[in-house]
Amino acid sequence: MASNEEDRFLMLSGLQHFQFCKRQWALIHIEQQWEENVRTIEGRHLHKKADQPFIKERRGNKLTVRALPIQSRVLQVSGICDVVEFVEDRDGVELAGVEGTYKAYPVEYKRGKPKKGDEDVIQLAAQAICLEEMLVCSIDKGYLFYNEIKHRVEVPMTDVLREKVVQMAKEMHHYYERRYTPKIKTGPFCKSCSLQHVCLPQLMNKRSVKSYIEGRLSEK
Repeated sequence: MASNEEDRFLMLSGLQHFQFCKRQWALIHIEQQWEENVRTIEGRHLHKKADQPFIKERRGNKLTVRALPIQSRVLQVSGICDVVEFVEDRDGVELAGVEGTYKAYPVEYKRGKPKKGDEDVIQLAAQAICLEEMLVCSIDKGYLFYNEIKHRVEVPMTDVLREKVVQMAKEMHHYYERRYTPKIKTGPFCKSCSLQHVCLPQLMNKRSVKSYIEGRLSEK
């Protein structure tokens, strides 16, 4: 793959931000704005255990790989998969340096409990698409592990879900190439956003956050 093609890849984790709020995604990934809150700190702490690069654990017929780098040419995204479970299966694929054939299942760790929205599901589906491209295989499901309830939820990888991820990735690239930060309607979800004090949507009707901050700094 040409390096200039990889340079156009966006962060896979951005799909979750984009599904939650397109403006939040743009503030983080286009305008490079970021603020910590309790949710982001707890989320990062939870991922410390999962994000131990290339650690493999073997238990019976299951091989667990943590912090696996993944990417997709179709989506033009790249990132890290918290955990990938490879389960021995005669209909699976071969893995380098490992005997047998395996089916892959992505597992994403989340700090809270299952949400009403599907931003977690979107991120997991994107991981599955990346793994399918890289391993030349088919993935029919993945799992979301929620730390608050200490339970994993099985997520079927449907055609409808896959198409939604593809369309979202296209829209993200469209905004990113234009360097455009969308405007959104505020709502209760804004209270849980780590960027609620940076977003200032009521002040951004005609200006980007970046231009607003630069303007304030020039006044001093």
